[in-house]
Amino acid sequence: MKLIEKNKLDRYYYAKQQVEKIKGFYIHLAIYCIFVFVFIGLNIWTTSFPWAIFPIVGWGLGVLGHAMETFGINPFLGKDWEQRKIKELMDKEDSFFQ
Repeated sequence: MKLIEKNKLDRYYYAKQQVEKIKGFYIHLAIYCIFVFVFIGLNIWTTSFPWAIFPIVGWGLGVLGHAMETFGINPFLGKDWEQRKIKELMDKEDSFFQ
């Protein structure tokens, strides 16, 4: 197999993997939105204490984390933090072995 064909195939599989991640996130988001109404309905039907807020907020944080992981958003470390850290560790290792 030629290098160019292999590169296109790798890019295709990477893109396919990303699409699967995005699809999984949207399914998660849709199920969350449905259950928000279920929790609110159950809360209204069962008691006057607003207990539904706890699973809605907790699950919402999970959806937020899933979105951050899916779309590569990291407000704490930045977008290129991982690449910078890898370069830093590789440079440190190079200087150690010289």
